[in-house]
Amino acid sequence: MATQTPQRRRRFLRNWKFSMPKHPGLDYLMLRISIFVLVGIGVVMAFSATMTWSVIEGNTVWAQAIRQTFYVVLGLAVFWGALRTPFTKVKKLTPWFLAFAAILTMLVFVPGIGVGRNEVGSQSWIVLGPIRLQPSEIARIAVAMFGALSLANKRPPRTLNEVKLTNPFVIYILVSVLFFGAMLAEGNLGVAMTFAVIVGFTLFFAGINWRVIALAVLGLVVGLVFVFLGGGYRSDRFTTFFGAFTGNFSDTRGSAFQTYQGFLSLADGSMTGVGIGQSRAKWFYLPEAKNDFVFAIIGEELGLFGGVLVIAMFVLLGIFGLRTAMRAQNQFQSLLAATLTATVVSQAFYNVSYVIGLMPMTGVQLPLISSGGTSTVVTLGAMGLLASVARHEPEAVSYMQSYGRPLFDRVFMIPEPTVDVRSSRAAAGGQRSRERAGRRQPARGPEKSRPERRRTEQRRTEQRFGAAVTSRSRSVTRAAHTAVSSKHGMRDNLNSYSNQKGQSGTWRQPPIRH
Repeated sequence: MATQTPQRRRRFLRNWKFSMPKHPGLDYLMLRISIFVLVGIGVVMAFSATMTWSVIEGNTVWAQAIRQTFYVVLGLAVFWGALRTPFTKVKKLTPWFLAFAAILTMLVFVPGIGVGRNEVGSQSWIVLGPIRLQPSEIARIAVAMFGALSLANKRPPRTLNEVKLTNPFVIYILVSVLFFGAMLAEGNLGVAMTFAVIVGFTLFFAGINWRVIALAVLGLVVGLVFVFLGGGYRSDRFTTFFGAFTGNFSDTRGSAFQTYQGFLSLADGSMTGVGIGQSRAKWFYLPEAKNDFVFAIIGEELGLFGGVLVIAMFVLLGIFGLRTAMRAQNQFQSLLAATLTATVVSQAFYNVSYVIGLMPMTGVQLPLISSGGTSTVVTLGAMGLLASVARHEPEAVSYMQSYGRPLFDRVFMIPEPTVDVRSSRAAAGGQRSRERAGRRQPARGPEKSRPERRRTEQRRTEQRFGAAVTSRSRSVTRAAHTAVSSKHGMRDNLNSYSNQKGQSGTWRQPPIRH
């Protein structure tokens, strides 16, 4: 018995290993788990990291935390709305969403509306009464959706003669360059760099030549070299980045102050952390503890295990997001899922990288965790679209049609997904499959067993010809039975043909003369 237990355990693990990736609702489930876990960690960190700044502003201790919770609830409502929105409507709303992002980006440069230059050094926010928005966060998701819409099922230009203004790839690149230039004009270099990474991922997933992307990356590297040589606070960030590898910070009270305090916070957390709410760095030691450096607070309060948990959730989000892109119905959904996944995951790992000293520090937030109204709402809306692509996978749709919707969908009244047959991968396999999918097949009843079919045919024979004579041989009976069955089959075919043609009445068989 003891020898059989390890074998059963190995057999169970092997079956689980091969069956779990084939589960039709796996992507949808794992995406929801990773998103909700990250949102939960973000809400907890909002209550922990914002209490000090709430007191400074003259409010209650939980003022900023309650405000961030409101943004999270609003973002979850947008997440729910994205799950309920069919992709036909998403395609129609994408150009309007892009136009809305362009208008907000232009409003940043309007005096009296755009703010932030004197506060944080970049004019990246607009204030309209009680509403405070960051258009760059909206622009990144809008351009990603526009890229998926315009580049789906399009072939990239292969020669210079194909590079025309009417080419979708050229249009997308021009639109991206305009938004990138606007972000540079705002003074937000970090957001502009993450935006460029998103555009690069979109073009890569759309099938553009890798040499074009490599040339663009080379141009960005040259631009960063000029930024480093130009001096100023951005150059100091590169100096701090180079010193982080050796732990030798040149100015721990100046340019390297924030990075140095982030290192101290991670060191204080050790393996298990000091406990939720017990961080010392948030007491005015670590600037932007609730935004850019919230990962340092996670490492201090939750320790190495908390930091690994956050990284693992983003890894799961990346894996199952790209898996969703490979299993999507059509190229639009595939490109949308891949781009949104790359957008969130790349931003997250860049934020974690500069907190631990692997990248130069920029003002990039940690998605789903950092405090921020616009970022939280827009990112949750994008994750809603990603989860919607996962639940619209052909295998997931078939599973829901056979076994019903999952409990999450039933509780939150999310309708059953549908398959776009014309643009699905099954229909795109060839001309024959497309014709078969577009042809309307008559509804068939449940398949009968062989004995039941024999009894039914025997009853039909007896109704038309009477009971069989006992002296008749079995071969003769079988021949008569086969002839009757073929005649009835012909009648059924003619009846179905007349019904398909839309003729009234049924086909009448001439009377049988004995």
